[in-house]
Amino acid sequence: MSITKGKVVDIHYTLKNDNGDVLDSSEGQDPLQFLFGTGTIIKGLETELEGKNIGDKFIAKVAPEDAYGIRSEKNIHKVPLSQFDSPANVQVGARFQVGGQGGTIAEVIGVDSETVTIDTNHPLADQVLHFDVEVVDLRDATSDELNKDSHSTGESDCCSSGTCSNS
Repeated sequence: MSITKGKVVDIHYTLKNDNGDVLDSSEGQDPLQFLFGTGTIIKGLETELEGKNIGDKFIAKVAPEDAYGIRSEKNIHKVPLSQFDSPANVQVGARFQVGGQGGTIAEVIGVDSETVTIDTNHPLADQVLHFDVEVVDLRDATSDELNKDSHSTGESDCCSSGTCSNS
């Protein structure tokens, strides 16, 4: 059996940047499990996984266009400081979620007396991603899994730090 749409896939992975820094890994944890073909993981990794089998190990180099995209100035916004619950506590580097549960993560990149500048580009935008992957399990999805909201088990998306989901 090989990885195709509608299969539940379990992988172990280590994600690195171009400098070789480990950004995330499933090492020492349960493997990442997801329903293949639903956009649960980034496009470039999904493309590399297609057709693989249990026991396959490989290295995938994923370009920004097939991962989290290219940084865009359109994702830099100025927001009135008065819109924050505790304006005195807003600091550069702080991250928060906008748009409710499952929304975009914003990072504060500037603060002045009246405005907060936020960046909603994904933290891994513009980066080439390097995945060391091992396919550890593979099975047909159940009808319940196929009918769920594109997730097989409710497990977190790649990666455990939340840096890889396609949101």
